[in-house]
Amino acid sequence: MKTTFRMMKTKHLSLLLAVLAGGFLMSCEEDDGAENALLDAQNEINVVDVTTHDGRPFSTGVEPQSNAKYVGGPGGGVMMQGFYWDVPAGGTWWNTVKNKTTAWANAGIKAIWLPPVSKAQNGPYSMGYDPTDYYDFGNYNQNGTVETRFGSKTELQALITAAHGQSMEVYADIVINHNSGGQSEANQYTGGNTWTNFNGVASGKFKRTQHDFHPNWVHSNDGGSFGGFPDLCHDVPYVQDWLWGRSDAVAKYYKNTMKFDGWRFDYVKGFEPWVVNSWNNAVGGFSVGELWDSDVNYLNWWANNANSSVFDFAAYYKMNDAFDGNNLNKLNDDMMWKRNAYKAVTFVTNHDTDEIYNKMLAYAYILTHEGYPCIFYQDYETWLDKNKLNNLIWIHNNKATGNTSILYTDTDEYVARRNGYGGNPGLIVYINNSNSWLTRWVPTNWNNTQIKDFTGHSGWYPTTQSGGWVEIQCPPKSYSVWSPNI
Repeated sequence: MKTTFRMMKTKHLSLLLAVLAGGFLMSCEEDDGAENALLDAQNEINVVDVTTHDGRPFSTGVEPQSNAKYVGGPGGGVMMQGFYWDVPAGGTWWNTVKNKTTAWANAGIKAIWLPPVSKAQNGPYSMGYDPTDYYDFGNYNQNGTVETRFGSKTELQALITAAHGQSMEVYADIVINHNSGGQSEANQYTGGNTWTNFNGVASGKFKRTQHDFHPNWVHSNDGGSFGGFPDLCHDVPYVQDWLWGRSDAVAKYYKNTMKFDGWRFDYVKGFEPWVVNSWNNAVGGFSVGELWDSDVNYLNWWANNANSSVFDFAAYYKMNDAFDGNNLNKLNDDMMWKRNAYKAVTFVTNHDTDEIYNKMLAYAYILTHEGYPCIFYQDYETWLDKNKLNNLIWIHNNKATGNTSILYTDTDEYVARRNGYGGNPGLIVYINNSNSWLTRWVPTNWNNTQIKDFTGHSGWYPTTQSGGWVEIQCPPKSYSVWSPNI
């Protein structure tokens, strides 16, 4: 009996030792597997420092009007395009936008870009891009209406006041390339009749005639015509004086009387960058130009000569190639924000363009990267998930700090790191355009630190290694954004 018991005991002990040995071997194999995966990842990672500035956050240079809802975060601000093409007519739009200012401020929106605010040729039906009287904000009876399509001057001023009460800036859309709605006059420069007589504008300000448009005594040709409209000649001293020179010039009236904080210049291909530079020197404020061109060299040249930001059409077209063309390697290409992040306004769509289909991936890109991101009204209020956009706005304002390093790209994956600034740790963004969950080991700037995905798309809470490496994951056709869990 004792012998049998000893044999059973020996057998059980052998089994126990075998199990322990097997577990040890499996543990070693798992450790080896993790180590091999890390080694493979290290071989695949090629860190490219895209920007090398000191990391300071973007600033519009405009002092806040009050200490209210919107409080600027370390990541800078986000702009809202506060309209879309053919918003409802009937003079209600200014009130519509005013009623959204509190919610937008709470979401982290820094500024609102409004459509052209003055009376245009098509009166109550115009979106404002055919301007007649720069001083008629819906308070004069001309072009078939008193109010503009968007409302009255009083309602516009109430909107601006409401935005300022939330510490938000308001930008005016400035159309100074061309005019429309003038009367016909015999034109000595063309030998025929042209619609260039604006002596009858109801405000009595900035009256214009054939001498103020192309062709004229300064230029014999039409330098930047648009849509057949009379093209303003900015080299005429009288035009300069009324646009930005005199005490009641358009620029000064918009800033000092209407209280605008900045400017979006329409169709800047139609005139030289010194025009915007002169306007900005006269009145200051934030400034961005619509230079519809994908050539980064052209965008950068214009921004430097205009002393202005510029919409990053290079990034727009590269995002379209990347997210809709299914090749995230395109995000390695040159963009304006990579040349000068402080003069780049990034965007996914606007009232003129709507080509990108995978918009949430594109918004994840611009709201985690450098530049001044602009959100389109329809995307935010109607077409996309507002909660997801609000989350990305929060991430931008609170985590998207420092210069940028691209860590990895292929056709389906893109991983980049914002390197932090002033004690803010920055982030790592992982974009996955494939149909499956993906994981990747990446180098962080954080050692022995627990991190998390601030989008909530991943439930992982990994801890970085002593060398900063960590494995992160991303769901299909989606994104994740990682930063220390603090």
